[in-house]
Amino acid sequence: MKKNPLMVLGFYLASALVLFFSLFPFYYAIVSSLKNGSALFSTSLWPAHPSLANYIAIFKEQSFGANLSNSLFVATGVVVFSLLLSMLAAYALGRVSFRGRGTLMMCILSVSMFPQVALLSGLFELIRTLGLYDSLWALMLADLIFTLPFTVWVLVTFMRDLPKEIEEAAVMDGVGIFTLIFRIFLPLLWPALVATGLLAFIAAWNEFLFALTFTLSNEERTVPVAIALISGGSSFELPWGLLMAASVIVTVPLIALVLIFQRHIVSGLTAGAVKG
Repeated sequence: MKKNPLMVLGFYLASALVLFFSLFPFYYAIVSSLKNGSALFSTSLWPAHPSLANYIAIFKEQSFGANLSNSLFVATGVVVFSLLLSMLAAYALGRVSFRGRGTLMMCILSVSMFPQVALLSGLFELIRTLGLYDSLWALMLADLIFTLPFTVWVLVTFMRDLPKEIEEAAVMDGVGIFTLIFRIFLPLLWPALVATGLLAFIAAWNEFLFALTFTLSNEERTVPVAIALISGGSSFELPWGLLMAASVIVTVPLIALVLIFQRHIVSGLTAGAVKG
């Protein structure tokens, strides 16, 4: 079938427009982070004298390295606990038949739709009772409330589609439940685990409201809150260069993860979309 030249041209123009709209803010943040002094007020698309001073200052003048470590600890912990608990829940909900399974699935999905602010006061009381206030464990617990329903819901779909013959053969060989889940099913669920794990990591990495509410000291803050609290020498000064440098630094790990796992993400999100 011969392609219409106008449709091809329109496709490329639309693709270029989407790429420009998506990438220009990040490009402008990089350019602004390389400027200093009065050059920050310039609208040029490339700095006349690029400098890494803002990147050096963000680590020297702020405790940004510790904030990055905190975010990495919380996001990694959320991913590990989410996938571990989700695998167990997905097996029970996807492979075991029991009354009320559909209702339970709808309850799990509905939890992920609650706005964060609706749970804030209840979570605050729970975290204070557990003695976790102003600790990274509080953020991990709070983030799990939203990442767990999502990962369980996705993994149940994949777990349900696994061939029954594999499970029956494993049971005939006397394999236990945990061996069946983590040594037989887990390699088959690798694309789904990568896709859901990465989405959970991004959600925990960017989470702001819980991090602002449940931490008080600068030593326990994560990067979204640390960036929001960056201030200049006076109330009239906005450290735009530092803010842009910090924004670029926190974005780079997410881009790297997406590029590394892009093949698994696409296969994980599209697997099961078409039944044979």
